[in-house]
Amino acid sequence: MLATLGFAMIATFMVLIMTRTISAIAALILVPIVFGLLAGHGADMTGMALEGIIALAPTAAALVFAVLYFCIMMDAGLFDPLVRSAVKFAHGDPLRVSLATAAVATLVSLDGDGATTAIITIGAFLPIYRRLGMNPLMLAVLLGSANSTINLTPWGGPTARVASALNVDIMDVFLPLLPTMIAAIIGVFVLALVFGLWERKRLGIVQLETDLSQSLFDREPGVERPKLFWVNLALTLALLGCVVGQVLPLPIAFMIGLTLACIINYPKLSDQRERVAAHASNVVPIVLLIFSAGVFTGILEGTGMIAAMGETLLALVPAEYGPHFGPIIALASAPFTFVLSNEAYYFGIVPVLAETAQHFGVEPVEVARASLLGVNVHALSPLVAPIYLVATLLKVEVGDLQRFGLPFAILFFLLMVAVSLATGAVPFVVH
Repeated sequence: MLATLGFAMIATFMVLIMTRTISAIAALILVPIVFGLLAGHGADMTGMALEGIIALAPTAAALVFAVLYFCIMMDAGLFDPLVRSAVKFAHGDPLRVSLATAAVATLVSLDGDGATTAIITIGAFLPIYRRLGMNPLMLAVLLGSANSTINLTPWGGPTARVASALNVDIMDVFLPLLPTMIAAIIGVFVLALVFGLWERKRLGIVQLETDLSQSLFDREPGVERPKLFWVNLALTLALLGCVVGQVLPLPIAFMIGLTLACIINYPKLSDQRERVAAHASNVVPIVLLIFSAGVFTGILEGTGMIAAMGETLLALVPAEYGPHFGPIIALASAPFTFVLSNEAYYFGIVPVLAETAQHFGVEPVEVARASLLGVNVHALSPLVAPIYLVATLLKVEVGDLQRFGLPFAILFFLLMVAVSLATGAVPFVVH
């Protein structure tokens, strides 16, 4: 009975958000309450929901302060010299243009906002691609591949969602995936090299004057702090060192980092309030989603539905597949993330897979890592908004973008799966 209700709850949740009947936040809160009532629970669900919310509070705090930190650094102009140098380096050589595109997309993706990355990268390079006659779809592939990979950082959307869904430490998910991310970023630059050589052979090198008189970043005038570039760079490197080295817990590290960034760049309290308020729209949806997920996962686990669903799925999995359940989840992540939204996949499918995997000795944190490996394929899903933004900015059809980009996305996916298995981030065989 519990398993049936659990699967019905997941199905209802997925249908509601995939058809956009209600928002993901509303579905995460209302659907588990309704099915909890059907399972015979009442006021006791408030305790389950609170437990789920409390468990995810550190993740929500980390995301709030991390996103705000990188937004403040974007305002202050930390990335300006690097982006300008990349654009200047590109000049009229297709090879240089392609490599610079990969560099800027990788760098700007650190703020965790795919829309910002698309606007800045395309705004900087599309005129050069047009002037040289380069294929703009190559720009889209380099942009999407870099952004999808960097988005696996702890303050990126997919990692935060899966850590919330499975209630695991976000750094335990992230750190073992670092070699995989590094390999994928190297792959982005190798692909940029290949694209550049193709286009150089086809088009040659053109003498091109690049206008850098205007800011490449869309922001309010007067917020830049170019004189503080080296201070901001040192602060950011120190902060990332603390995060990767786990010197401080992730929320505390970014709380301190944001505080120092505001004081150093905007000493006036009024300026600090304005900068934080300017980026509130980037932060509020994240917090709402994470705490709503706490209600969903708390009730799903507290009512016993997740355990019942895991046992049911376990009975359907052939015993000989059990030791290889990690790679199975990894390989399934690409098709799942292409046909499902992030919320449907991470909050609906992954918890059931994790519960089943535990019976085979695969830990939830390993399931979390495996489930993230399809991010490059997910970037081309018709269910995600950024693909329409990129297609609009490039003035190309979404279908053309998908047809051109999907083979490369699959290559990146297979590369990430291979590296994750080789490094043990996802166990190949569980004994």
